[in-house]
Amino acid sequence: MEFYEEDDLFLDNSQTIALNKRGQPRKRKPKEPRVYFTSDTEEAIIEYLASTDQTFRNKIYKDRIEYAFYKLAENIIHTFKFYYTDTDTIEELKHEVVTFLLEKLHLYDQSKGKAYSYFGTIAKRYLIVYNNNNYKKLQEHANVEELDEDKGFLHDTIKEQEGQSDPDNFIDQYIKYVDTHLHTLFPKIHDARAADAILELFRKRETLEIFNKKALYIYIREITDTSTPHITKITKKLDILRTRLFNEWYEHGYIKI
Repeated sequence: MEFYEEDDLFLDNSQTIALNKRGQPRKRKPKEPRVYFTSDTEEAIIEYLASTDQTFRNKIYKDRIEYAFYKLAENIIHTFKFYYTDTDTIEELKHEVVTFLLEKLHLYDQSKGKAYSYFGTIAKRYLIVYNNNNYKKLQEHANVEELDEDKGFLHDTIKEQEGQSDPDNFIDQYIKYVDTHLHTLFPKIHDARAADAILELFRKRETLEIFNKKALYIYIREITDTSTPHITKITKKLDILRTRLFNEWYEHGYIKI
């Protein structure tokens, strides 16, 4: 029976050859093949594709193909450390890959090469895209988690004015100033959109019940389709502006628009 070692698909021919004390190539112990994707697996896939009997297909898949797909998925996941997943366990990720391979089973063309190479390649491509997408999601989540538990810019601005005789007066003038100069302060459309989303929270401050920084960042991120670091950058600029304008308002009683 012909078999395939699980690393065949991914070997690098440029690997360094180990030498013994005499400078001669060190003899390597024969690698014991891990038999899971065999010539029988290849034949089973061909038989599966040639049949139109769904009962027969189900049986041949369960008996002769599924395990090979499972081990192939397992090998690729651990070889390349595709561990950024939104599944609860790596085991669930393996089954997702197996399901993907089953969905693509009908696309295999025997004339293009061995089934092992074909399914190994598409499984790896699937995991690269899947892993990269989930890495981005996890980074976004991490960025939010790294935010302090304090209330944040919006809360500070509103609460800061509670001791003033007319707290809403400053906030209203602040909103009007930023609205008037929005595209001067934020020439880039993406920046202006994020700043306007933050201002919208000020406009709705009477009915707004969420002051937690994490919740606010998630809310702004969702409605602007922007990243947490980008929101942080815009918030810091608005906060610096708030301090300057508050000093002006406190001294003169108004903000010069």
